[in-house]
This record gives sequence, structure tokens and C-alpha cells, in this order.
Amino acid sequence: MAVLCLIAAIGCALADWIAVAQGSRLLEYVTKPAALGFLLLYAALGADASWFLIAALTLSLLGDVYLLLPDELFSAGLAVFLFAHLAYVADFHATVLARAVWFVIVAGASLPLALRIMRGVEETVLRVGVGVYMAAISLMVASAIATGDLLATAGALFFFASDALIAVNRFVSPFASARLAVIVTYHVGQLMLVVSLR
Repeated sequence: MAVLCLIAAIGCALADWIAVAQGSRLLEYVTKPAALGFLLLYAALGADASWFLIAALTLSLLGDVYLLLPDELFSAGLAVFLFAHLAYVADFHATVLARAVWFVIVAGASLPLALRIMRGVEETVLRVGVGVYMAAISLMVASAIATGDLLATAGALFFFASDALIAVNRFVSPFASARLAVIVTYHVGQLMLVVSLR
């Protein structure tokens, strides 16, 4: 059953990529939540299912729904995904020192992009939210690297890339095929993280 859920998750993700590429919002409304839903089932069916992983995926699924809905729910989606990243952080097994060292490295490396994004956020409250979110995802990436697990590290970096693309497209400079690039990197990142942590 778990394998079937994983196959279904991959199939729905691929269908979602096609939906985004073709601009089929109706199909996207079905395939995007379905991909995370099946991935959540795959995680939950593990021998020692992690509640942190289940929480991260449940929050991600909710965030997906928020981001599919009208634009005014962007802040809600941002908040939900922030907690999803914190759940991922809690699920990684790494020392506090290793996480701290890698956080400084990741935050330092991404600082130029982060500052450029922050300059593009006009609303003060949203700017603070985006800043906190960037710190949270940097900590998630740092925690993944600190585990020494290459699959988890790759997944976290893909997730980071997806969020960076969203921010650049929304706050800095919109670009063609942004939505497709965002969803592909997002699904690949989530898949790698789940397979690693499960």
C-alpha cells in the first residue's frame, strides 16, 4: 500500500506539472493537493511513522490549498509553510552545534538574495513575515545538511530553491515559466525529504 501511495504521489505531481505548464487551473486544483495527500499517506504508512514528518506534510498540504486560492491567502500560506519547515527541523537528527554552524553558512550565502527580496516587499507586516520565513527555511536547510544525509540535503535545497523562485517572481522580477519552475522544485524537494526521513 505504501509503495502504491508513493507511485500515486509521483503520478499526481507529474500531472500537476502538466496542468501548470498548460495553464489548466481546474486540473491543478485536483492534482496539487493529491500529490501531497498521497505523499502524506506514504509517510504515515511507515513502520515507525514520525509525527513531525506527518505534521510537516499536513501543514504543507494546507499551505498548498491556501496558495491555490485567491491571492489574499498568500500570508496564510506563508505562515503554514513556516510551521511546516519547523516540523521538518524537529524531525532531523543533528546536533545543535552542527545546525548552528550550517545556519550561519546558509544564511550568509543567501543573504544577498534575501536582502533583494526584502527590498521588494512593500508592506511592513509582510516584510517581517517574509524575513522570519527565510530564517526558518534557512534553518531547515542547515538542519538537513547537518545530518550528513545527501538525499535530505538535496531535498531541502530543492525546497529552498522553490521558495526562492516564488519570492523572486512575486517581489523582485516576474519571469516566464516561474510557476512551473516553482512546482517542479517543490515536488522534487518534498519527495526527497520524505523518502529520506521516512
